Amino acid sequence: MFRYLIRRILLMLPTLIGVAVLVFLLMRLIPGDIVELRLGGESGQVTEEQIAKARHELGLDRPLWVQFADWMIGAFQFDFGKSMWTGRPITEEIWIRFPVSLQIAIMSTIFATILAIPLGTIAALKQDTWVDYVVRTVSIAGLATPSFWLGIMMILGLLIYFHWLPPISYKNIWDAPLYNLQMMIWPALATGYRYSSVAMRMTRSTVLEVLREDYIRTARAKGLVEKIVINRHALTNAMLPVITVIGIEFAFLMGGLVVTEQVFNLNGIGRLFVQSVGQKDYTMVQGLVLLVAFVFVFTNFVVDILYAWLDPRIHYT
Repeated sequence: MFRYLIRRILLMLPTLIGVAVLVFLLMRLIPGDIVELRLGGESGQVTEEQIAKARHELGLDRPLWVQFADWMIGAFQFDFGKSMWTGRPITEEIWIRFPVSLQIAIMSTIFATILAIPLGTIAALKQDTWVDYVVRTVSIAGLATPSFWLGIMMILGLLIYFHWLPPISYKNIWDAPLYNLQMMIWPALATGYRYSSVAMRMTRSTVLEVLREDYIRTARAKGLVEKIVINRHALTNAMLPVITVIGIEFAFLMGGLVVTEQVFNLNGIGRLFVQSVGQKDYTMVQGLVLLVAFVFVFTNFVVDILYAWLDPRIHYT
């Protein structure tokens, strides 16, 4: 097991390096120049000398391989440089917004898991009954409803029926827990509902598949209580694909809540992503993409470890 963990950790490096190379080259291929964009906003007339000076200050006049080498050396030291737009350290810019996206992702995951696994299991056990049809309708509605639209409806409903709006000024959960939850619970519910719909359908299909296996029939033939058959035998094996879906969705939430963050006035990673791309902030986009890639890789690593914990038949060597 220890050798497997070391091997998986080492395999993360080629993936992250590949992502770094790809995003570095793609950002240079996007039409537009951050120097012209930034100087054009400061004054109407920009000379070639001013552009050349600004490019030299940002290091954009150096060969691409030199820029990439300097960036990678800094990345291995957890120093991603400074933002080309604001001039502040990238780690500082990300650290300000990372807790917001992380809290939404965690709260959405908890809500989705609590909702999806019981309902998906009940739908499988009550296949083709009215309960199954209701659960399937709820899951399909969640897949068809954009989370940002649901968030807007939540805000309008709170305003019209309760004459109350969630707070719009963010405060850390450690400083003001109640205030923070009053603000963050609504985007978490909006994104968690769609999130739960995917996990709910996966839970239903995997439980149905497991219930048809021979060992389930054997357990029932031995006279085991149905609750034990479902909890110990069916759900344990059915959870493996569900955990994969939950892990992938969690990683997606870390950088994919652009519109939802805009609706609820949250300054998270997704919002910073859009701003950085629009401003052609190469270094900021590179740092954000690398962060999201690391979250995906690390989440897959944790999911693999959970496989072995849930299923004793799986052994890593």
